[in-house]
Amino acid sequence: MYLLGFGVIFLLLKYLEIGLVAGWSWWLVLSPFALAVVWWAWADTSGYTKRKAMEREEERRQSRIDKNRAAMGLEKKRPRHKG
Repeated sequence: MYLLGFGVIFLLLKYLEIGLVAGWSWWLVLSPFALAVVWWAWADTSGYTKRKAMEREEERRQSRIDKNRAAMGLEKKRPRHKG
């Protein structure tokens, strides 16, 4: 997402001919968009996106469980020691 933000800022600065970016080549100005595409392709093929989504879902699930336990007056479940 940061790459897209930088890309939009660079694009506006280049188009409006503001500051140092006005002298940059269009290839350099548009490169954050290409890097964003590469990032998304890597994230999807490596499973990074799916892993992060599963982690967020697990955090939401655990938060619901903790909230319901607190509402019932129960203590948070203790982690079990392995070994």
